[in-house]
This record gives sequence, structure tokens and C-alpha cells, in this order.
Amino acid sequence: MQIRQADILQILDKKIFNLISESADTLLYETYVIGGFVRDLVLNRPTQDIDIVCVGNGVQLAQEAAKRLGRQARLSVFKNFGTAQVTYHDLKVEFVGARKESYQRHSRKPIVEDGTLEDDLNRRDFTMNAMAICLNKEHFGKWIDPFDGLKDIENCVIKTPRDADITFSDDPLRMLRAIRFASQLGFFIEAQTFEAVERNKNRIEIVSKERIVDELNKIILSPRPSIGFELLDQTGLLEIILPELIALKGIETKEGIGHKDNFSHTLRVLDNLARTSNNLWLRWAALFHDIGKPKSKRFYPKTGWTFHAHEFIGMKMLKSIFRRMKLPLNDNLKYVEKLVSLHMRPIVLSDDEVTDSAVRRLLFEAGNDIDDLMSLCEADITSKNPEKVKRFLFNFKLVRSKLKEIEEKDRIRNFQPPIDGLQIMEMFHLSPGRIVGELKSAIKDAILDGVIPNEYEAAYVYLMQLAEEKGITKPDNEYSKIIQS
Repeated sequence: MQIRQADILQILDKKIFNLISESADTLLYETYVIGGFVRDLVLNRPTQDIDIVCVGNGVQLAQEAAKRLGRQARLSVFKNFGTAQVTYHDLKVEFVGARKESYQRHSRKPIVEDGTLEDDLNRRDFTMNAMAICLNKEHFGKWIDPFDGLKDIENCVIKTPRDADITFSDDPLRMLRAIRFASQLGFFIEAQTFEAVERNKNRIEIVSKERIVDELNKIILSPRPSIGFELLDQTGLLEIILPELIALKGIETKEGIGHKDNFSHTLRVLDNLARTSNNLWLRWAALFHDIGKPKSKRFYPKTGWTFHAHEFIGMKMLKSIFRRMKLPLNDNLKYVEKLVSLHMRPIVLSDDEVTDSAVRRLLFEAGNDIDDLMSLCEADITSKNPEKVKRFLFNFKLVRSKLKEIEEKDRIRNFQPPIDGLQIMEMFHLSPGRIVGELKSAIKDAILDGVIPNEYEAAYVYLMQLAEEKGITKPDNEYSKIIQS
């Protein structure tokens, strides 16, 4: 693979590179665009992130460049790290001085010293990220590739520029980055580099959960996430990071009856979903949808293997996983919990005899996430039998049709009962308590079961009947006594 000088100059013929070049020459700093931007230039991947390295003061270079870019540039300086960022339109440009690093065994925080371009390239994680292009006017556009990164990109190979054991021991996050790039780009991890990941896997324990999750998110969002998770499994990293997924592995056979490997099934579900949705948290739901199966697995001679209530067991496991992994304990957790707990429900709705009540209840419980739930359920069809897949997909088409019909007729999605708890307390002069909750739930259930329409008048009449049955009278005026059973 060769990069034509004319192509490089065309890429660099932008205002921002020209002004950085002028800034560098004014300060007499050797300056280079480096790393991911250069790699993505070769791969023809769009990127808005530019890394600039200078042999000098990176913050000073950023300040000079920001001044030349004018009011449309926003400068942020990170003194503790000796770096700066300039945001210009949709571009983010990181500036740093060239440096060399050394590490201590029990810390991934390096001892940093000023260095040369060679020092800076030596500390890079992979050969494809250790290429640079000069921005100084005298050598503008000169390509620098000391480790044959261009050749490795051509061969779709991921390998470290120096001893892989040192690279991964120094900064264990690089092991996850290797796997992430393999998943994103469809590259192969070179054998010696792969073996070094296996040897150094336990070093991942010194990396913060936040940084690990950042890499996992990128793997999950890759075109075929299964590549990343298979590599995590093969290297032994997955058992350290997410042992709940390792528990899904294996096929057990009793009395000639076996069950599928739920780990492989999960990865196929994740890949299926990756073809239809870029929703990160929907993909996390796919990854976790069956994690309750190992705890729920039972064998019965007459019926074979069952995983009864695995969706509820899995849902209950999620909070502790999210807490351990420093995943957000907010609406994203609730969303994943909802999809995991409901993912078995749509399958029963494909029955011709299913009641409207069952459809209404699913609409009510899933709310605005009903379409995502259906996408997860469709991705969950991983049979190797094409006729079976065709039948299931057709059944889910029927389910979608039923959901649409009931939604249009009864307006159930995210509905709130026409009469709320506060109104019930005012009507009967009741204090907050059990009886109010029972009356409110009874109205909701009556609407979901189709006993009454989702309308105020019908709900009011029904409420009066319920109250009478319970011996609760509606006061004629504010001085009337409340009679409760």
C-alpha cells in the first residue's frame, strides 16, 4: 500500500492545518499530525478528531493556533496533563508535546518526560497508530512510518510497535483497544500480540471500570460486536470483566437431550440487532437478555431443559452488574431492565387466540420502548432452520399488527388512568393509603382488561361501583363522614 504525496497534501489543504503549520513555524516547534487521524486517513474513515504532537510545549502551540483561528475556536487547557484542546466548528484538535513514558508495575499512571518524535511514536499502542505527517512548512506532508504501520493496515493486522508484553503491562487498557480495533475494523490480532494479551490479562484489574466500559461500548457499537466478545473470551479477559457472560457458555446433555450454547446464541442476537439498530443501550439489553439462564436452568425427564423465569432473574441481576461496572444507574439501567424482563412476552402474543387484554398490558408495560422490545425479540431468533426463522418472523409481524391495532383503538401506550390517586382522595376525603392504591389499580386493570374504555366518564362510574362494594361513600359535602371498610 502506498500513499500518494498529492493525496496527503489535498487532505492537509485545510485552513486548520495551514494555521497550525504557521503557528508551529512561528514557535520553531517540529509539529506533526499523528495517531488515529493518520490511520483513518489511510482507511478512508471519516473522523473529526485530530491529534497534534510537537517537539516543544503543546499548550503553547494550541494557544497560538487558537489565536490564529479566531473567535470560532474554543481553547481548553488541561494543565495537569500538559495538554490542550481546540474545538473549531465540528473538529476537536488535541495538542501535546512529544514525550516518553515509563511505568511502575502496580500503576498505569506513567512517569512522563519531554521527548522526541521517535520517543512519542515508540510509546504508541499499535503500529497503525504510530504514523505521523509533518506539518512544518519545510517538510509539509512528509509521511513518517518507522514501524511499517501502513503495511500492517494493508494486511489488516494489529500488532504493537515494541515488545507486546511491555506494551500491555505498562498500559493494560491497550489489550481492550486491540480487541476493539479488531471488532471495529475487522482486523486480525497478530499471534505474538494475541498471546501477550493472554499472558497479561490479569493486569486489566488495575484499569478503572469507566475506561473499560468506554472500550466495551465501542465494541458493542461495532458492525459485528461478536468479534470483540469472542476475542475477549479467547484471551480470558471476559471472565475477569463480565463473568456473567462466561456462565452462559456450554452445552449440557441429559438423557440424550441437550440445550443450545447460550453464549453463542447471545452473540448472534447482538449481531442481529447490530444490523438494525445503533442504540447502545438496546445492544446492552441484547448482551444481557439471557444472563438469568444459568441460575434458572432445570432438567425434567418429561419436558427436557427449562429456563423458567430467566428473564426476571436476569433483570434482578442487572443493578449489581451496572454498579460493579460503573455503568449509569439511571434511566439507561431502567430501560435495559425493562427490555430484559419483557423479552419473552411478545412470543405468546403471536397465538391467534391471544386476548386484547394481554396486548394492552404489554403496551402499557413497554410504553415508548415497545418498538425496541420487538426489535430485540426479532433479533432473538437465531435458529439455523430457515423455515423456523421464517415462521417466527411472520408471527412477530402479526404481533406488531396487533399492537398497532390496539394502540390506535385504545390509546394504551404510556396511558395514565383518567382518575388519579389525588382525585380519589378528594372525592372520598381519604388520606393516602392502601385503599386509594387499590381503587386506582382497579381502574387501571379494568381499562387494560377491556372492562371499561380509557375515558373519564366510564372510569368515574366504575369507581363509584367499586367504592360502594367496599363500603366507601362519596360525601355530599366536606363535613360528611368517611365510611371505610
